[in-house]
Amino acid sequence: MTNKPGTIAFPSKIGVFWNSEPWPIADAQIMAREIEALGYGSLFMPEGGGKDALVESAAFLGATERLVVGTGIANIHFRLPTAAESGARMLTALYPGRFVLGLGVSHAPVVEGSFGGAYRKPLSMMRTYLERMNSVPVELEPGSRPTRLLAALGPKMIGLSGELADGAHPYLVLPEQTRHTRAVLGDDPWIVTEQAVAIGGSAADQLRRAHSHLAPYSRMDNYRNSWLRQGFDDTDLVNGGSERLTRALVGMGSAEDAAASVTAHLDAGADHVVVQVAVDAPTDDPLPTLRTLAAALDL
Repeated sequence: MTNKPGTIAFPSKIGVFWNSEPWPIADAQIMAREIEALGYGSLFMPEGGGKDALVESAAFLGATERLVVGTGIANIHFRLPTAAESGARMLTALYPGRFVLGLGVSHAPVVEGSFGGAYRKPLSMMRTYLERMNSVPVELEPGSRPTRLLAALGPKMIGLSGELADGAHPYLVLPEQTRHTRAVLGDDPWIVTEQAVAIGGSAADQLRRAHSHLAPYSRMDNYRNSWLRQGFDDTDLVNGGSERLTRALVGMGSAEDAAASVTAHLDAGADHVVVQVAVDAPTDDPLPTLRTLAAALDL
């Protein structure tokens, strides 16, 4: 693809999505170096309010040599838009081509419960946030505007990701949804899709981990509505997802089966896919699975 906005120097087309918040940052930096050594091209992390994703990004960028680091996502309720833009510009200036600012509107229960904020119309909130980011003077770290991706599931947010951002960061979607996002955005904007996997152990163990992984999302309207748009129905929206939904969204079986679920998004038009290992607890080590998967992906 040509003429893409921003520059992201992914060393490979497959990266990692990992919730690093529960890990001491020094241990998380060691993990980032291991991920880079395995041949993965990126490390994306969520922001749940426990740690600042921009500070974590700086730590991971400083600990590695080529790894692209992305926020998946930086919560727009967590910081002012001018702070997000200026912080991201500094990271981009320090590590050209290696930082991606993923932005998202989060979820009403999180914003109104944990943050004590107000969750208004997501689309208009995001549009206003991006416009205010654009108000930061160009003289602040000139030439270092960060590459921005939006957590875009619905049609209007996907449209906005091509209008005021540089592309989309789809999460918990089928390859068909990645293909749809590409059709909406056209060739130039970036698409970095997340793909969950659960391999190793018995088939029952894999399914249990996959259900556990989906459980919190199955209670969030954003994801429930996304899954309904992708062809699922109300019977699939049980806690943890139905078996049909779970097997469709989470790569299970052999390492080769899981690898195929990852590359399916590349075939559907993603520029880069980040693999998320479904684990029993947030402090579980994802490296054994990532090593096995790296071999299956021939990284």
